[in-house]
Amino acid sequence: MSINAIIGHDSVKIQAASSIEKGRFSHAHIIVGEEGIGKSIIAKEIAIKLLDKEKNKQYVDIVEFKLQKDKKSIGIDEIKNIIEETNKKPYEGNKKVILLYSADKMTEAAQNAFLKTIEEPPKGIFIILLCEKLEKILDTIKSRCQIYKLNRLNEEEMLLFLKNRFPDTSEDEIKIVNAFSDGIPGRAERFMEDASLKEIRNNTVNILKGICKNKLEDSLIYEDFLLKYKGEWQEVLTWFLSYIRDILVYKETGNNELIINIDKIDEIKDMAEMFSFNKLNGIINIIKDTRKKLERNVNPVLVFDSMLVKMQEV
Repeated sequence: MSINAIIGHDSVKIQAASSIEKGRFSHAHIIVGEEGIGKSIIAKEIAIKLLDKEKNKQYVDIVEFKLQKDKKSIGIDEIKNIIEETNKKPYEGNKKVILLYSADKMTEAAQNAFLKTIEEPPKGIFIILLCEKLEKILDTIKSRCQIYKLNRLNEEEMLLFLKNRFPDTSEDEIKIVNAFSDGIPGRAERFMEDASLKEIRNNTVNILKGICKNKLEDSLIYEDFLLKYKGEWQEVLTWFLSYIRDILVYKETGNNELIINIDKIDEIKDMAEMFSFNKLNGIINIIKDTRKKLERNVNPVLVFDSMLVKMQEV
């Protein structure tokens, strides 16, 4: 794969490729975007192009630093190791690329320690920082870097990605995955490869079916499921909203072709008959309130219990 073969992010690809070809690629860069958006793919392809290589493989002069699994931040000790690496000459040619993942996890002290190296790295050394939250990076570092912001893929780009990445997948499943991914390729890959997401998807529709039948005990059965996936609460709420969207659409139009979760069409039809518009809108508001509480780190046990009871009572 070359940088131009990556689907989406056209302006970033053109800008980076052009500056490399003209010898104007600056020494420090930040690539910012959501998890799964393609930051690492773009960064590695830029690194390969900088080294004037063809194949996408491991090169000794592309050095990657990642947040250690047992740590929540990148401290001064880790930055000292990176600085030490920047001061080593390239092995194969006259260029070396340093990739720092989760750069927004650097402590303020670590960023200050890294500042001089970012401002004036040794000749032939290129530093690329990857992050999700640009606001966590100090202004003094941002001002010394070229910043590339990666946006979500549009529907046409996302469908092309899915058909290329999963060529044997049915059109119906492509439609489902595309809706779930919300323009983020990494989310689509995870859904196709991670069985836990399929469990989340199946159980959320079962919870709605229990609520639909006004059987509180049926919904409360899923308390353990919700707590099991409390770390994946965004995915859980996404699937709730996806099904409610389909139910509302079917109630309005009766058109199967507009349904995203087409493999669940029988359940959606049943719930469309039993749920009122008022109740569906009430559940949407409950989910929005649940999201706000979880974003504020309110105890998930209390939040999910409250959500299930309110969904039943609305």
